[in-house]
Amino acid sequence: YLGVMPAYSAAEDALAAKLVTFYEHLKDSSVPSHQATVLLFDPSNGTLKAVLDGSVITAKRTAAVSAIATKLLMPAFAEVLCILGAGVQAYSHYDIFTELFTFKEVRIWNRTKEKAERFAGSVGGPVRVCSSAREAVTGADVIVTVTMATAPILFGDWVKPGAHINAVGASRPDWRELDDELMKNSVLFVDSRDAALTESGDVILSGAEIFAELGEVLKGTKPALPEKTTVFKSLGMAVEDTVAAKFVYDAWSAAN
Repeated sequence: YLGVMPAYSAAEDALAAKLVTFYEHLKDSSVPSHQATVLLFDPSNGTLKAVLDGSVITAKRTAAVSAIATKLLMPAFAEVLCILGAGVQAYSHYDIFTELFTFKEVRIWNRTKEKAERFAGSVGGPVRVCSSAREAVTGADVIVTVTMATAPILFGDWVKPGAHINAVGASRPDWRELDDELMKNSVLFVDSRDAALTESGDVILSGAEIFAELGEVLKGTKPALPEKTTVFKSLGMAVEDTVAAKFVYDAWSAAN
């Protein structure tokens, strides 16, 4: 797939477009499944101001949005973080989650155990490699799914009541990471209703009802409900890339 994601933010006076290629690798590959470039323009006249590494921006902004959702939706006493998947998004989520939150234990599972072990050996803190997704999930307070799964790998009867799940993978309308039980018995938050109802197999195929967009919680028009089992379905929005690119460009400009 080749996706084009343009956006303009009046608040940030930022205009950008991300070009992202997405290839499903049938075997573990040294080439990432997603590769991206962000073009940042001058909103006053359309001049191209910068070409940025969109893969880094995608990884960082996606994890940042998950962290915001987790801050709002996770249970009051969250001690165990579980990450399903060991690719680029697993690293970016681990970095920001261990920086912002204090977990007593971090667990990881990946379809290829060697990749999970490589992850555990390369990050800054202790990580327990689990032999099954169920082992990793059982008792976890915060769960992050960042896999290339096309069928459910996380099941509702494994999930601790009151846990919070950030579902980042399965970005196609016929792909799944979460089963129907989990989708229907959780309070569902999304980044964009329109996107979730056209792009997310977890939402479309389960028929789960969307409770709120994350922005509605941030604005205070919808409650967070951290006492409930919550799912944040993240698909990513072009405005996130645009604002992130402007942030990077402004920081670079100030230093130069």
